Amino acid sequence: MVTTGQRFPGFQLEDQDGKLHSAPHESGKRAIYFFYPKDDTSGCTMEACEFRDSLPRFSSLRSDIAIFGVSPDPVKSHAKFAKKYDLNYPLLADTERQLIESLGLWVEKSMYGKKYMGVERTTVLVGADGMVEMVWNKVKPEGHAAEVLAYLED
Repeated sequence: MVTTGQRFPGFQLEDQDGKLHSAPHESGKRAIYFFYPKDDTSGCTMEACEFRDSLPRFSSLRSDIAIFGVSPDPVKSHAKFAKKYDLNYPLLADTERQLIESLGLWVEKSMYGKKYMGVERTTVLVGADGMVEMVWNKVKPEGHAAEVLAYLED
């Protein structure tokens, strides 16, 4: 499982527009990666829209921060999700779970007694130096963007 102080793994993933992103030194600034299970589901939509609505506050921080949503959904699904909710940041399609698994976020889950594998909703703050600054595990979608902002504004 991803922890603070470790180096964020490198990757190359496409966003909803087919643009290739790589990390951790893509932009030379801090980055927030929020990992979510599935496009256009209630909790994931709530979380994605809260980050969308909070983007001006994130952008106004003195160390301007990039935001990325990451799920195993394909580019086409991300494009539909981003368009439907006017999401104004990249959604990375980790269809092979390259980044998700390297961070230990592909885990056994359970719903109504049925076990299955899925993404553990987690947010990772990565410094401009490529090191993990903060990890929020088992995130509750409602109010999470505000929680991350509060941490950054402290």
